[in-house]
Amino acid sequence: MALNNNKFDALNNSEDSDDDETSFSEERKKKDLILQPIQVPREEHPLQYTYCLWFSRRAPGKHAAPQSFDQNLRMVGRFASVEQFWSYYCHLVRPCELSGHSDFHLFKDGIKPMWEDDANRCGGKWIVRLRKGLASRCWENLILAMLGEQFMVGDEICGAVVSIRFAEDIISVWNRIASDQATTNRIRDTLRRVLNLPPNTILEYKNHTDSLKDNSSFRNTDVFVR
Repeated sequence: MALNNNKFDALNNSEDSDDDETSFSEERKKKDLILQPIQVPREEHPLQYTYCLWFSRRAPGKHAAPQSFDQNLRMVGRFASVEQFWSYYCHLVRPCELSGHSDFHLFKDGIKPMWEDDANRCGGKWIVRLRKGLASRCWENLILAMLGEQFMVGDEICGAVVSIRFAEDIISVWNRIASDQATTNRIRDTLRRVLNLPPNTILEYKNHTDSLKDNSSFRNTDVFVR
């Protein structure tokens, strides 16, 4: 969990805990927590959905086997109001402060940021590749737009991911039904607006079924330029 003064230590310590017996107990507690509804005090401003924030990191030199991704996924926290969101966000490491192969995943509660999840299985994601230094601003603009329901596509949005890589950073928005072209196009156009992207910016789309086939999130995508 990336919080408070020891924010980098908290992230680094999560890398080597996969084989630790206590990690299984911790993961079980987290799974139990997902089943419990979050209470929103009367004085707070409720969001339309409850959300869950996740973090994952692959250590340098390690090869990420498909079956290990779920083990590397760590829950940061859950929130259901504007105030609860800011109580997490204002203490988080910003994406531009991360290094290596790191990801923040913000998804609706009950949806894991995995291609195989029932809510994601028939969907896909829009991808925007960013030059280094832009990820923190774009990520903040994106998640505020998502929490504020600016995409106007009902429950079609599953979540969003910011991926920090060595040569570039990547923002992606996941939706439920890849074959619904009108909705995916609306998500694309809203994404351009909230990120304030230039008209000639390249956006890419990839179905999760294709990701499962080639075991890749960002290769072999469909490219769109406006």
